[in-house]
Amino acid sequence: MVYLFKDMQMTCLLAVGKFPNMVSGLMQWALLTIEIWCSEVGLSVNPDKTGLVALTRKRKLQGFFEPRFFGVKLSLSGPVKYLGVILDFRLTWREHVEVKMRKAHNLLWACRRVFGAGWGLGPKVVHWLYVTIVRPTLTFASLVWWPGCQMASTKKKLSTVQRLACLEITGVIRTTPTGVMEALIGLPPLELVIQEEARSAAHRLWSLGCWSYLHLPTRT
Repeated sequence: MVYLFKDMQMTCLLAVGKFPNMVSGLMQWALLTIEIWCSEVGLSVNPDKTGLVALTRKRKLQGFFEPRFFGVKLSLSGPVKYLGVILDFRLTWREHVEVKMRKAHNLLWACRRVFGAGWGLGPKVVHWLYVTIVRPTLTFASLVWWPGCQMASTKKKLSTVQRLACLEITGVIRTTPTGVMEALIGLPPLELVIQEEARSAAHRLWSLGCWSYLHLPTRT
């Protein structure tokens, strides 16, 4: 089966099958269909800007062949970015989390320039900046990648981001435990926030009839 996802900036093809050669054949058929349509409407496409990634847990893809697009053989690439989400071939979401973490850190340090221990913005405003600007950069598209935040290493990385925010909001000494600061200012751990965002998005899609099967993250 082949799925087509299209937005204003790019088009994504997803071929699903049990066997690698079947997936390759489906993708080649879909690409040929796009070539024909482009020829009919007079649209030119640069195949060098087309990425190909195999989402699988198999170490070897026996029978898989790389399809051609406008005469150019597409080579399997590393992680690809689609609508702000980085997809690696095993869907571990490690690189996506790393990128979002760096972005959150940069935003926190940018906000840090407008307040200090005894000057600038007050704790309430700093709290608002974190909740409305910094944290959404981490929870974006959590419906897709929330399983990636269940690993202990990812939870630790998320905790470091929130700890930095808590220290800036409260102004307490650096040795204060993260859990104490979170309880003091009412910030749940980031992995729980990500799960809740995913649950809310899933329920919203289900209530609108846009999801035939609802799989909600379990609470921990």
